[in-house]
Amino acid sequence: MSIFSSDKLKGKKIAIVATDGFEQVELTEPKSYLEGEGAEVDVISLKSGSIKGWDKTDWGDKVDVDKVIGEARVADYDALVLPGGQINPDKLRVEQDVVNFVGEFMRSGKVVAAICHGPWTLIETGLVHGKRMTSFPSIKTDLKNAGAQWEDSEVVVDKGLITSRNPDDIPAFNKKIVEEILEGAHAPRS
Repeated sequence: MSIFSSDKLKGKKIAIVATDGFEQVELTEPKSYLEGEGAEVDVISLKSGSIKGWDKTDWGDKVDVDKVIGEARVADYDALVLPGGQINPDKLRVEQDVVNFVGEFMRSGKVVAAICHGPWTLIETGLVHGKRMTSFPSIKTDLKNAGAQWEDSEVVVDKGLITSRNPDDIPAFNKKIVEEILEGAHAPRS
């Protein structure tokens, strides 16, 4: 453990669901931050091996995949993180295994955190109606049409559902994920 890390999340396990085209910093920074707080973090994707990030205007780095979505079980995790980017969530939201996994997380009351375009996948679960949320501005109407109460804030929390707008919000997003995990499970969302 370095002087910049802690063990606040020791014994906690976090799932990050992503695929090719995830916004680089929206996966790597939360993953690094949560590991620095003592959590074990699994990157879960549609395929084994690695997935490639999108770094602002071009392809970025590869990230190793720990599990494919068909092997992942909600019961094994304390929280779920959904990075954004335009490509990543657009691919994920049409994969029924991903939608089922994310929907089960939403219904469980466990912490669910989505940034940027990440809430697109949450919309597909049918479970955002009445939830206070934010996102990248271009999907504001999508969230409103799904019944969410959209607000323009760096981080919005609704009973363990954490959303943020863009990479500039990552520090607040990361801190709120830790706080909500430490707070514990919430009542199931329906």
